[in-house]
Amino acid sequence: MTEAEKRLWKHLRAHRLQGWPFRRQHPIPPYVVDFAAVEGRLIVEVDGGQHAGSERDERRDEFLASQGWRVLRFWNNDVLANTEGVLSRIVEVLKKPPP
Repeated sequence: MTEAEKRLWKHLRAHRLQGWPFRRQHPIPPYVVDFAAVEGRLIVEVDGGQHAGSERDERRDEFLASQGWRVLRFWNNDVLANTEGVLSRIVEVLKKPPP
């Protein structure tokens, strides 16, 4: 895991984020996602600069959305510099029912 993923996982693991259970490296064939709140149908991806403007990521997100998942993507530096803001955004999305 990257430093950003380690930091975020520290807050997501063991139901630490308002009781929501998250899984790390969760398989959703043909993909494996960074973090998933299965009950909330939410995927959280933490990306480095190599993902900027990635058409592959766009196709992946479209596929996951077609399977009923919501996808949030955060840059590594956002997680490291604004962890509380990232966590707030995750909670905000989880409070809304999945599509």
